[in-house]
Amino acid sequence: MTIRAKLYAAIVLTILGPLATTAVALHGMGQMGDRFDEVREHAAKEALALQLKFDVTDVNGWQTAYGYDRGRSRPIFERSVAAFRRHLRRAARTLNETRERELLAELRGEFGAFMALDVAAYRELHAGREERTREIFLGPEIRRFEAMAATAEDLARHEARQAAATERAFDDARDDARRRLIAVAAGAAVVIVLLLVTANDIARMALEGERSARRRPGTPASD
Repeated sequence: MTIRAKLYAAIVLTILGPLATTAVALHGMGQMGDRFDEVREHAAKEALALQLKFDVTDVNGWQTAYGYDRGRSRPIFERSVAAFRRHLRRAARTLNETRERELLAELRGEFGAFMALDVAAYRELHAGREERTREIFLGPEIRRFEAMAATAEDLARHEARQAAATERAFDDARDDARRRLIAVAAGAAVVIVLLLVTANDIARMALEGERSARRRPGTPASD
């Protein structure tokens, strides 16, 4: 390669180097940003699924409580039910994948059956038949609770798997961005070496030209 070609190549690479570095960095940041948004989204979904799982247990616990304290805990049970319904509505707006919707539909159906039986149990309590209320709670109602709890657990596990997958994708994007930046840095090192070699060649040519000028007859000697 001639000195001129080396010089031109060095100039081109000097211009392209920063552009390539910037492009790779922006691409990597964009990928990581997308993956991070997915991680945050699925973390929020997982938290909502865990909240529903807690709500199921909370509702059943307060229902059992009011069945044994002659209805004194009924207001707390009703607040717990209201919170569960509120979280179900939020889940319906947030969880939009096919499997999520299937599990939510199951959970809503099971909760409807649970509350229908609660109406009967509360009616028995009002009529003074506390023993019958407890029989309902410890018999058919506990089976409805177990069905709700199992569905809520399935939903929580599904969201945990999804969250773990997005975290792995984020890690992969980060590693890919690191590899790309290392490759660009290696290219920059090559550019620097090429510039040094070219500068050395130019300096050598200048010295050789000066020596040739001194050897030519009639060339005035330098001071």
